[in-house]
Amino acid sequence: MAREPDMNQWKETLVTVFHDGDEARARAMVAQWGAQPRKIRALLETMLEDADALVRQTAAFALGELGGASSARRLERQLALEEARGDYDGESVATVITQALGRLEDANARASLVRRLHRLVASPKPEHSDISTVARALWRRRHPELIPVVQQALQRLAPSASRSLHGLLALLEKSPEELRAWALEPSVPLEHKTAVLTLLEEDIPDELLAVLPSFISSAHALVETAVGQKGTASYHCDRLFTLLLLHRERLLPALPSEAGAELRALARRLVAALSPNCSLGAAVVLQHVGRREDIPLLEANRPAEPILAKVFDEAAQALRQLPPD
Repeated sequence: MAREPDMNQWKETLVTVFHDGDEARARAMVAQWGAQPRKIRALLETMLEDADALVRQTAAFALGELGGASSARRLERQLALEEARGDYDGESVATVITQALGRLEDANARASLVRRLHRLVASPKPEHSDISTVARALWRRRHPELIPVVQQALQRLAPSASRSLHGLLALLEKSPEELRAWALEPSVPLEHKTAVLTLLEEDIPDELLAVLPSFISSAHALVETAVGQKGTASYHCDRLFTLLLLHRERLLPALPSEAGAELRALARRLVAALSPNCSLGAAVVLQHVGRREDIPLLEANRPAEPILAKVFDEAAQALRQLPPD
């Protein structure tokens, strides 16, 4: 039988691991308590009272991993406390709580997120980042009943704060066929399309895999602007690359051959983009969908900065391992 970990040491290690961004290891540490959820829950609830925001963030994350109705209730109570602080630390913990509620399977979690959205909409100057965090969590807890909630929020929000909710509404309202046409429609604001890509990073159901070729084609139509400017077009392409690379083992093999060829053509053009994030994303995409003849292109656009250059070097080296065409 495995020895039970020391609680204080476990707490300190969990905080360090979460602070380092290793969520997979943090999840494993929570899971190691197995049949003793009450013991760990008591510790986590104590951690929520800590003055250190990082400790509270870690506790919120871990309660989300434990799951259950009691976690949902406790997290919502803590969310109200963090919002009442009105400072940066409170906002940082509120963000982690919102993310945790999005992962909870309990039905109360969706209601908690809706109440959080209502409070943000009613605030004098809601931040786009806060709305975006809620939108991502609601996409994970999606349900048709959210459509009127999102519609009402959009009526009250300024355009600068509402982009994520426009993306969420499109995902909730539209069938895959309608979403494919929507992605290709030039009159749809590019910011709304980008919001959809960002939300899909959270979760992309199987039925929406067929939508990706339309987003690739839509991005390809923007390529000249995206190459020469740091703006909405390059950011849109960057988010497309991010989505595809985040789930690359699942998404890239599922692309039809025509879409794969168009993605490669898009990446070839954007390795020269003025936006560093966009060009780096293009290089990594080529690493996975490129051919040996793309190596000179990567070498010609290799950045001077060593860390950025390493990304291009690794992509070129991967393509060298491919068999000749």
